[in-house]
Amino acid sequence: MKDNTKISSAVIKRLPRYRRYLSELQKKNIDRISSNELSNLIGYTASQIRQDLNNFGGFGQQGYGYNIQSLFNEISIILGLDQEYKMVILGAGNLGQAIANYTHYYKEGFKVCAMFDVNPKIIGLKINDIEVLDYEVLENYLVNNSIDIGIICTNKDSAQEVVDKLSDGGIKGIWNFATTDLVIRDDIAIENVHLSDSLHSLAYYIKRNQQKGS
Repeated sequence: MKDNTKISSAVIKRLPRYRRYLSELQKKNIDRISSNELSNLIGYTASQIRQDLNNFGGFGQQGYGYNIQSLFNEISIILGLDQEYKMVILGAGNLGQAIANYTHYYKEGFKVCAMFDVNPKIIGLKINDIEVLDYEVLENYLVNNSIDIGIICTNKDSAQEVVDKLSDGGIKGIWNFATTDLVIRDDIAIENVHLSDSLHSLAYYIKRNQQKGS
């Protein structure tokens, strides 16, 4: 495999989509696929697909295409999905509970071990057998448990303090749903999910389509 330290984030963001389509093809007992056929399914050009995969060494064969199971496995390894990740959710309100429910049924190597909140009405509740703990015990919990990912579902005013505690507790990655940009160490990965940004983009495309039809 090639050195992937300089691969653009745009390429990385396309890999999960490749993997998802390959998974569907496996369910249909399809063994192989060409870049042109994959292009028709996904919507990226065949050239783009080949270029993306060549960043990691290329997995196709001339005249054969791609072995679907093999490519699925290779992309899984590239994405780090060949191991399990233990997670905690910070903020057990509606969003935190929705994410806990999603990960419970997703079941693909991401396990929520605990949730934390400051609201005494929520502390002690269980969401799909995940106990909501008092935020005050977070630091001690991180000392005694090896946690990989912290999921931030707090308000924006609390988010940075929470991230600082997670960083001190040895967290490796942050999945940030708070509506603010966070300051983190270089050795901690972060994925920001701004739901409003996505909704605003949707509004733009609706308006554009309306203008086309007018």
